[in-house]
Amino acid sequence: MGIFELTLIIATLLCSLLAGLVFAFAVVVMPGIATLGDGAFLRAFQVIDRVIQRNQPLFLLVWIGSAIALLASAALGFGQLDGTGRLLMVAAVLLYLLGVQVPTVTINIPLNNTVQAVEIEAMDKTALAAARQAFESRWNTWNSIRTVLAIVVSVLLLVLLLRL
Repeated sequence: MGIFELTLIIATLLCSLLAGLVFAFAVVVMPGIATLGDGAFLRAFQVIDRVIQRNQPLFLLVWIGSAIALLASAALGFGQLDGTGRLLMVAAVLLYLLGVQVPTVTINIPLNNTVQAVEIEAMDKTALAAARQAFESRWNTWNSIRTVLAIVVSVLLLVLLLRL
């Protein structure tokens, strides 16, 4: 096994772990906390997000490592892959960067930061409802998009691995 194959295996593992993370948020975490009242919902999200924002090392390894490993795989494999293999790799990289990483940085993280700034104890019921409304639907929509595309990327990488 060469360095390209090893890097591709690592990229596939890390991208799949990330797909699982956003999938878990889509089907367990957000539906679970959605049943809470506005203040409790916002507090729960703050607590969950705070774990991530405190640079939890395993989370950072998966999140940043997945992008680095995927880009490294693409660079290492470009000359070794046939036309279909190159197409699968380019599609995986573009979908992952533009469909998972970019929305995270430009949409989900700013929404997370807005929720982090909410002072729940200082707000009345109307303000809490407004804060939740400004956050929840948009965050869930973009997380669903990230989830679908992250799963597609994992499938593309698995297909690529099977073709080697």
